[in-house]
Amino acid sequence: MRITVDIDDIVVDDLMKITGEKMKSPAVSKAVEEFVKRKKAKEFGRMLREGAFDYPVTNEAIERMDV
Repeated sequence: MRITVDIDDIVVDDLMKITGEKMKSPAVSKAVEEFVKRKKAKEFGRMLREGAFDYPVTNEAIERMDV
């Protein structure tokens, strides 16, 4: 998808350094993808803590399987 966004030049320069990308679009795309992954992981963690998933196996059983 193509969109137009105003981002400060200094922020984009920093973003390109951080992501290692040479061009603006791939740097922004990589940053957005990483942001979405982190938000999804955080939400999954919250759901785990709140008991949204009912696993019949205990932590101890899982650790014994992890060889």
